[in-house]
Amino acid sequence: MFRQMFEEKYMRFPDGKSKALTFSYDDGVKADKKLIEIFDAYGLKGTFNLNSSLFGCECWHDRLDEEQTYSLFAKSGHEIALHGARHIFLDKVPLPEAVNEIVSNRAYLESKFGRIVRGLAYAYNGYNAEIINMLKSLGVSYARTTDETRSFEIPSDWLRFNPSCHHKSAAFRELCEKFLSASPEDDFKHREPWLFSVWGHSYEFDEDGNWNLIEDFAKRVSKRKDIWFATNGQLRDYISAYDELIYSLDGERVFNPSFMPVWLEIRGKVYKIDGGQSVKFDECKD
Repeated sequence: MFRQMFEEKYMRFPDGKSKALTFSYDDGVKADKKLIEIFDAYGLKGTFNLNSSLFGCECWHDRLDEEQTYSLFAKSGHEIALHGARHIFLDKVPLPEAVNEIVSNRAYLESKFGRIVRGLAYAYNGYNAEIINMLKSLGVSYARTTDETRSFEIPSDWLRFNPSCHHKSAAFRELCEKFLSASPEDDFKHREPWLFSVWGHSYEFDEDGNWNLIEDFAKRVSKRKDIWFATNGQLRDYISAYDELIYSLDGERVFNPSFMPVWLEIRGKVYKIDGGQSVKFDECKD
């Protein structure tokens, strides 16, 4: 291995893991209860994107009412995120109306659940450059699209957070098999971490009669020790902390200015850098 390859630095997830798995499910429907039961049974984490003006709308995919929503998510350990108050196309209404759609959604969820809510999933995948600028000004930290990458790439633009695939995608089973059978460490030159991001609507499992699809995958993946199970928001915060690492001019020392520990790999060794800590890498031995 020539010297240049030793200098590559690769992000690793908590405890040095090279793979992460996250789920994002929309609308706040009664089938979310069963999905959460599956996630909890196998130690998985999900983000649930909620509207705040459509409670109890049974004719629209059997939505949870207000108290059912609170009861299900308040102490679930899963993330709640924005999906617009009324589930409208943000890019097809006047900007002030789009602002109100997000502000009222966020104000309700933060007040009801007593937590800060900064994530979003675009209803109908409705967004454009104007909407993205609006979200920045409203403090939204990430916004998930429905534009699937069919890969495990890390988002480069968090307000265009493109998932790996929908659980109904033709690519889902193939990606599941690759995610479980291979690893970034298998590649000599490209050891970037993998993020498998799955989205959907839980009512689709009822409609398609295939709850086994998600439960079988959950059962298989739960046995793995090399995968970090995280919400969308946890991933956003962790990757942001990694991106804020400060390196010395020669690349031999790193400082973590954030509050959370992060992990990186260099020269085949994984380092944990605690918040506020400076670490010097071991010397390269040819």
